[in-house]
Formats: sequence, C-alpha cells, structure tokens
Amino acid sequence: MKYGFVLPRGDARVAVQHAQAAEEAGWDGFFVWEGVWSVDAWVALTAAAMRTERIRLGTLITPLPRMRPWKLAAETATLDHLSGGRVILSVGLGALDTGYEEFGEETDRKTRAELLDEGLDILTGLWRGQPFRYDGKHYHVRETDFPPPPKPVQQPRITTWVVGAWPRSASMKRALRYDGVLPMIMEGEGHGFRPATPEDIRQIKAYVAANRMEPGPFDIVVEGLTPGEDRAAATAAVRPWAEAGATWWIEAMWDSYDLDAVLARIRQGPPGV
Repeated sequence: MKYGFVLPRGDARVAVQHAQAAEEAGWDGFFVWEGVWSVDAWVALTAAAMRTERIRLGTLITPLPRMRPWKLAAETATLDHLSGGRVILSVGLGALDTGYEEFGEETDRKTRAELLDEGLDILTGLWRGQPFRYDGKHYHVRETDFPPPPKPVQQPRITTWVVGAWPRSASMKRALRYDGVLPMIMEGEGHGFRPATPEDIRQIKAYVAANRMEPGPFDIVVEGLTPGEDRAAATAAVRPWAEAGATWWIEAMWDSYDLDAVLARIRQGPPGV
C-alpha cells in the first residue's frame, strides 16, 4: 500500500511547505483539491514540483465536466514534464455544493456524466499526440496544423484515477478504463452514499479482477484519518483496508482549519503496514 496526504486548504506557499514535509516524512503522494473558485490547484502543484523530487503530485479531485479538457491536458502534461512524470490526475463529476449553481455550471447529473466521458476521451487523445480529432455530443475538436506540445512523460497516459459509484456498473466501467478508482459507496437503491468499509473494497477488488481488460496496474484508493502520534494504532487502522485490496491510503483532515496541526500530522509520517 502507498500513502498520500491531501491538503485541506491553503495557498500555493502552504502547498510547497506541506509537500516538502510530506516528502521528507516518507509519504508517497501529496494532493490538493480543485474547486470552482479556489486556490488554483495546478499553480500550487507546480510550485510543489519545483521543491520536491520524489513524491507524486495530484488532485483529489478535478471536476472534469466543468473544464475545458484541452486546457487541462496542457496543464497536466506541462506539470508531468516539469516533475519528471509524477502527476496523478483524479477526476469525477464534482460536488455541486462547491459553487456550481452560483457560477452557472452544469448541474444535471446525466449531462455531467457525458461531459466526463468525452473529457476523458479528449485528455487521453491529446496526451497521445497528433493527429487528433474528436466529434462527440458536447465537444468537437478538429485536427490542428500547428506543432503540438510535448507528450507527457508518463505513457500511455498520465496516471488517471476516476471516481466510481459502487455498485453502479456504468460508473465502475468508466473507472476500469483508466488507472484507478476512488470508490463512492451507494446507499441501497437510492442515490445517497455512505462511508466505505473493507468489505466494500474486497468486493470492488473482485469486480476489478473479473472485469478490467486494460493492461497495467490498477489502484483502489481510500481515505480516512489515523492517529499520527500512535504508529501502532495507525498501522492497525489501515491494515484491514490493505488486506481487502486497497492500494492507496489518503490521509484526509478535511475538517481541520489549523494548518499547523495539518503540518504536524504530515511530519509524523504515514501509518505504514
């Protein structure tokens, strides 16, 4: 299992400080969130890339349906080159309560799912290089006649994790086409969600093994909190998830407004199994 830390808030300078501390403490990944109106995730990660050497850098999550996929393709490919191939892009529909209605973004779930699928098609197509053209329901890209930017360092694509609503087949099949899933567990037959359990992860692992046709490794990503001051307890908390099949644990102090406390937890290091 690998271990990441997601920064709950803070500007690009904070991201640099915390990313450096995460690398020094032995974390495998450092992540920031991407809102409708927020600190720019890619500027923050670029700053972090300039002051780190090993740690993976990514988003949790990027709401792709509200973005220009060609701009995101340029941002991610540029950072992948700058960082030496350390980018992880996590994508999903996005949370409506982060400003969608206030800024006039698309709120219909079906339409956002269509935009997510087409956006992923365009991202991966542009990362592969020219010639590229696309004719979808929402996006139309004609082949350009000017030199394209360099391909990402990572091939065949930048590591891409996709939010998957378990056990909804359309959502899970989308994730299986890429490099990892961030599971959201549906509550019964409704549209609500509940926290994941190790048993959910065990079922998802079996589903991935039975249904994924793409080559290469596939991550199952979970998040939570561990007591950094008690390494044994932290390890015990994470072990059931690792045994169930999770490949990444993301330490997520979403409710913390105390950046000193966040930095202190980073410096305590990952839980480890």
